[in-house]
This record gives sequence, structure tokens and C-alpha cells, in this order.
Amino acid sequence: MPASAQSRRARLVRRAVLTGTGVAILALPVVGATTASAATTSTTTASTTLAGYPNTLDGWIRESLAIMAQKGIPGTYNGIYRNVIRESSGNQYAINNWDSNAAAGTPSKGLLQVIDPTFNAYHVAGTSFDPYDPVANITAACNYAAAVYGSIDNVYGAY
Repeated sequence: MPASAQSRRARLVRRAVLTGTGVAILALPVVGATTASAATTSTTTASTTLAGYPNTLDGWIRESLAIMAQKGIPGTYNGIYRNVIRESSGNQYAINNWDSNAAAGTPSKGLLQVIDPTFNAYHVAGTSFDPYDPVANITAACNYAAAVYGSIDNVYGAY
């Protein structure tokens, strides 16, 4: 950098500091820098379920649908998704401590807000026995909805 540019920069920096606009210093180019560079990003692998699906609502629904297809339980992605969003907003740890089920000592739990007796009665073999497990909760709820309503796709309100 020529000497005249360096002295001009020094004057600008002094003026910025004296006038209290030190933020302007951040906008000045770094001496010798030819290009901007982004911060180094680390490569991380998205977590997955044991079955290899993404450990997200999308992955849980897709894994549940695969299990449901094997067990002959009807339902679609859209039907499951619509009900999950209405029941728990996608929070696998959601629990309802205020309704009549909760008052009776059996609060609704998980993505599709299943009470323990229903979860146990409609549990699907090969899934976890934890009602907060997203895949177990979805498949049990869909199994229940299939028995009562024909499919989770036919459920448009609390069930």
C-alpha cells in the first residue's frame, strides 16, 4: 500500500476515534487482504434414528409410515403431520396436565397426545414402550385411529 494511502488511513482512524465513531473502523479493509473470508464451518452429521431416518419430525413420521406399512396400519404423511401439529406442535415431550384425562391421573403425552392406557393397548411391536418416543407414539396413535376412525387421515380434531 502506498505511503499516502497509509497516512490517509491513519488520519481516518484518528478522526473516527476522536469523534466517537469507532464503528467505522470495522468497515476499513484489512491491510494485505485481497478477499473476504467466511468463518470456518465444521462439518457435522445430522443425528439419525436407529433405523437411519433423520431425528426430526419429518424423519419420525417417515419411519412410522414404514413400520405402519409393514403392519398394515393405514395413514399418510399429511394426515399424521396435520394431527401432530394440532396436538403438540411437534414437541415430542408435550404433556397435557389440565384436561379430564390429566384430572383422572392419565395425562396425554407425546407428539399425538396419547394417554398411557391407549398407548399400551395399541402399542406396535418393534417400537419403544416409551410414550414419549416419537415413532412409538405416532405408530400407536395411528393404530388406535385406524381401529376407531379407519385411519389417522380421518381425524380432524381431538380424538
